[in-house]
Amino acid sequence: MKNTKKITLCGMIAALSITIMLTSYFPYLTYAIPAVAGLFMMVPLIECGVSWSVGAYISSATIILIVGEMESKILYVMLLGYYPILKSIIERLHKHVIEWVLKLICFNIAAVAFYYVATSTVIGVSFDDFGEWGKYGAWGFLGLCNVVFVIYDIGISRMAGYYMMTLHNKVKKIIK
Repeated sequence: MKNTKKITLCGMIAALSITIMLTSYFPYLTYAIPAVAGLFMMVPLIECGVSWSVGAYISSATIILIVGEMESKILYVMLLGYYPILKSIIERLHKHVIEWVLKLICFNIAAVAFYYVATSTVIGVSFDDFGEWGKYGAWGFLGLCNVVFVIYDIGISRMAGYYMMTLHNKVKKIIK
């Protein structure tokens, strides 16, 4: 595939991610939309490689930082936008236990960083404001987030498999 077609594909995927992120302004979609928008980074990853998908992520994240809804854009930039790329790099180890440990470490670092950024800039409320239960609530919430993250990781793998079985050959024919 020539560079022009790779740039075009990455630009289209970045634009699609940005468009999807704009729907996060609707109530109750704040956390789901960045997860869906991040899934699209699999396409340049599969079709063009890691460096091109990183470029697509950086270009989409830059624009999303300007136009996105506050919590959603922080979540997209800090984890969900680049996670499919990171996942593919980690899974090259082919050692499942080490892979899961690395994925969970990356997720927890990003989740804690998201918590501190979101509470200090967006929400302005901390779990500490809820008294003694707030501290336990933060740990419980982080535990639940880890469960959702594992489900999301499995979902990414399934979506990549589905893409490879149904759309990969069609996209390959179009961009050749």
